[in-house]
Amino acid sequence: MNEKRFLPIGIQTFEELRKKNYVYVDKTAFVEKLVHFGKPYFLSRPRRFGKSLFLSTLRSYFEGRKDLFEGLAISKTETEWKKYPVFYFDFNVGDFTTEETFRSSLSKKLADYESIYGNHGAETLADRFSDLVKSAHEKTGLQAVVLVDEYDKPLLNAVGNQNLVDFFRAILKTFYGVLKGKEIL
Repeated sequence: MNEKRFLPIGIQTFEELRKKNYVYVDKTAFVEKLVHFGKPYFLSRPRRFGKSLFLSTLRSYFEGRKDLFEGLAISKTETEWKKYPVFYFDFNVGDFTTEETFRSSLSKKLADYESIYGNHGAETLADRFSDLVKSAHEKTGLQAVVLVDEYDKPLLNAVGNQNLVDFFRAILKTFYGVLKGKEIL
């Protein structure tokens, strides 16, 4: 008999959606096109339009999670399923109310990745990130994949406090600037 399936209301992770057998509209053919026919991408869609879920899907793909894609369009065409070094930054999670909490939140995320790829003694957030991208490539032989969810959340949280907006903008500009000129997927 047919198993009862539920709509994935509020589910933002591809792994949970697939493992718990929620209803899923297969968009993985778009993943393949996105991955193989260009880079980098900036995805902008309205609120509640599935950006976080799509980034989670991309993360699972780049982590080589073939098991999560069984029965989907991409499973019929993808043959390699490489495990890339993935840097996933979700700015929806974190305290972005002061300069210190923002810096601390981003520093902690970098430290998590440094535990995998090493810390080379860089001090600024941007230099640490740059070192991580380079180290990940050297360690794996593969290009790094950088996924950023809610990239503008710190700025939105600081609306009304121009000094904080300026601080966040300066940090994010140098942080995102690391990606410019890098060979990143």
